[in-house]
Amino acid sequence: MFPTPIEKRSRGAQITYQALVPLTLIMWLLPLIAVAMFSIRPLADFTNGNYWGLPSSFEFFTNYGKVFLESDMPRYMLNSVLITVPTVIGAVALSCMTGFALGIYRFRGNLLIFFMFIAGNFVPFQILMVPVRDLTVSAGLYDTKLGLVLFHIAFQTGFCTLFMRNFIRALPFELIEAARVEGIAEWRIFWYIVLPLMKPAIAALSVLIFTFIWNDYFWAIVLTQGPDAQPVTAGITSFNSQFVAQYHLMSAGSIVAALPPVAMFFMMQRHFIAGLTLGAVK
Repeated sequence: MFPTPIEKRSRGAQITYQALVPLTLIMWLLPLIAVAMFSIRPLADFTNGNYWGLPSSFEFFTNYGKVFLESDMPRYMLNSVLITVPTVIGAVALSCMTGFALGIYRFRGNLLIFFMFIAGNFVPFQILMVPVRDLTVSAGLYDTKLGLVLFHIAFQTGFCTLFMRNFIRALPFELIEAARVEGIAEWRIFWYIVLPLMKPAIAALSVLIFTFIWNDYFWAIVLTQGPDAQPVTAGITSFNSQFVAQYHLMSAGSIVAALPPVAMFFMMQRHFIAGLTLGAVK
């Protein structure tokens, strides 16, 4: 039998899709591939204008060795860890408690408080630059890791609360009612009943917040200066000297800085996907 016009169109759409997916993937990965190629080029290639041709020599160990051994990159990486990990713990812990309160209890002003958390997510962070910087200076927290941690926790808690509150609202309320009938204290209900059910959401949210904070550049340059407190995203710019932009070292540093979020995603991939898709099918 000859294919019908509908089958022909369906076959054509399938072939087009199969051809466009690899092309789209290559276009999406092209900047990353370019940065990876830059990271193994010698400095002479950039001074001679050889940006896109074959490298005159491969300087993988030289460039990455300079990044780790002749710069403050290890300190910047440690700063990022000391900023990101407490932020994730603080934001997720607070959002679990506020999400439980807003998702379980019925009281006057519940929706108003919830909308206040949501409204904070729609404030453009650029307009907060001057007041936040002045606040950290007056509080003695400017150019400190603690200042960045506190700011990120405050700024991320709104989104995290929105995520957790909606997740908790989808849990079976009969479990909580049964626990209350048995006379179990509210904090025990939260700790022993609700919190274990929130593990997929906590894992998914932790990966998201870890990626947001680790990759933050704007607030890193606004609230810090120098290697004592700057995270790795701001520290990469230190490879720019007064007269020469060391693109090969900046590219190598960018590749190194991108590895922790990627590694965390692959380690938490199963929990991350489970947390995002939980409740999608009932």
